[in-house]
Amino acid sequence: MADQISLRVIQNIADVARERWDALAGGATPFLKWDWLESLERSGCVNEKSGWLPHHIVVEKGAELVAACPMYLKLHSMGEFVFDYEWAEAAHRAGIQYYPKMLVGVPFTPVTGNRFLTADGEERGQLIQFMGQALAKIAADNKISSVHVNFCLADEREALAAIGFFPRNGIQYHWQNRRFNSFDDYLASFRSDRRNKVKRERREVTQRGITIRAYEGAELTRDHLRTMFRLYKGHVDRLYYGRQYLTREFFDELHKRFAANLSLMLAERDGKFIAGTFNVRDDKAMYGRYWGCSEEHPFLHFNVCYYSAIEHSIKLGLDRFEAGAGGSFKQLRGLEHALHRRRQVSPRRGGLSRTRAGDDPAQARHAARA
Repeated sequence: MADQISLRVIQNIADVARERWDALAGGATPFLKWDWLESLERSGCVNEKSGWLPHHIVVEKGAELVAACPMYLKLHSMGEFVFDYEWAEAAHRAGIQYYPKMLVGVPFTPVTGNRFLTADGEERGQLIQFMGQALAKIAADNKISSVHVNFCLADEREALAAIGFFPRNGIQYHWQNRRFNSFDDYLASFRSDRRNKVKRERREVTQRGITIRAYEGAELTRDHLRTMFRLYKGHVDRLYYGRQYLTREFFDELHKRFAANLSLMLAERDGKFIAGTFNVRDDKAMYGRYWGCSEEHPFLHFNVCYYSAIEHSIKLGLDRFEAGAGGSFKQLRGLEHALHRRRQVSPRRGGLSRTRAGDDPAQARHAARA
């Protein structure tokens, strides 16, 4: 197949026409759409300053685009939600320069989905392996330590394993719609003590005069998005470890180009928005991304981030709500653990020792030497 197709690296997704890219991304999550990725670039969220340098892979057969993947040259490990800092430290102790590294994934987005886009009618497994081998060769030719593929699908995992990539696993917590007709129907699936706890947490917020509702699609205004940006930025600024990944310009771009896939849960008290979450959705799932508040109230976070999003997902008939990375406390509120996977390869020998995210540094150090 390699003699029939060509592969090139582009540093701006705008070098590929929107309709050509989105023709490949038809069944993918919204985060793989051209508008989402191009908005990140146009608004300055991904660039050398942020440590995310776009180097997307496109594969063509003649004039036809048959495959692609979003790829970034990473100068650090921030914004990936896989926490491989122990790997970087082990590599440093072993005398290996870990950064820059190559990452196939979506910036700042721990959502499992397609990482390799392929055209209908093509041999998908072969194209994934072709791109995986090309990534490893690019890394080796440029003395880059490793290639990472984050939050990939099962068929991508299997295809990459066959050419020397190895797995790392992690856990998230997702809400699954068990054909619930209402939030009370959902609560009925809880043990009585947990059900009563959720009811108390919802009642506490209501008694404080706080209302929460969803704003999405044509109803969204630029002011809604800018309010959400202020809440997001305020939350990040208050955290000593916080890092602002997204710009106001990015929120403006999404309002203009992506409103059909946005769903904001905004909390209001005395005519003022005091908290909110920024969610992305399609016709199957809601993806929780960012939260912020200007007032502190007991249980406000749980109500805005989880209960309101779940209730809205039930109303829309969505299959699931993915609440983002981390937080075993989510399990106490009805979210179930779900495995997410990534793949990594070192170009030094075509593969590293098998291990999982969270393995001890001694194993990480052994793998980094491979």
